[in-house]
Amino acid sequence: MSLDLKNVSVRWANSSTLFGPLCVCVERGEVATVMGPSGVGKSTLLDAIAGHLASTFQLEGHITLNGIDLRSLPPEARRIGLMFQDGGLFPHLSVGDNLAFGLTRTVVGRARRHAAVEVALKQAGLDGFYLRDPASLSGGQRARAALMRTLLAEPAALLLDEPFSKLDLALRGEMRSFAFEHIRRHNIPALLVTHDPEDAKEAGDQKLVLA
Repeated sequence: MSLDLKNVSVRWANSSTLFGPLCVCVERGEVATVMGPSGVGKSTLLDAIAGHLASTFQLEGHITLNGIDLRSLPPEARRIGLMFQDGGLFPHLSVGDNLAFGLTRTVVGRARRHAAVEVALKQAGLDGFYLRDPASLSGGQRARAALMRTLLAEPAALLLDEPFSKLDLALRGEMRSFAFEHIRRHNIPALLVTHDPEDAKEAGDQKLVLA
């Protein structure tokens, strides 16, 4: 039960190699970090795993999640959660409705969905924030709300692309601990793209360096 990359490489359409081949196995509950200079292909690696690789690239190798070949599946069927720098909350929805958007279809009924969101808000330290405008949240609050929305979708793996980079140092440490704790509590493999060595240190698991 893991995210496995075997001999994964990405090439430009002109056949020059962007990176690879890479081999890594991220176990459930692990946070593996991906580091390297800008432009080396860190975000492109996440795109390849999630199924959003641009047509200007060619993907080689094998990507499996819990033994399932992801390359044979469309993005929406891969059960991959994504989290980015800005959190990506919908500005036209309340904080609670943003989280409700992430709920799986197995949670049926307005009352049950509302209750599930309220539990998630409490876990995120956002109790009573259901009707709040996302624009009124601090950076740390937006990041926590975005992570909980992603987890409510019950992903089988999580990809994080510089999710803490826009936070100040104090909030970065707080959010990093919050995210890693919930990843391990949900027992899913995660890949974290970062430029911050402290992220890799706190993750404590594997580190990939693209050059």
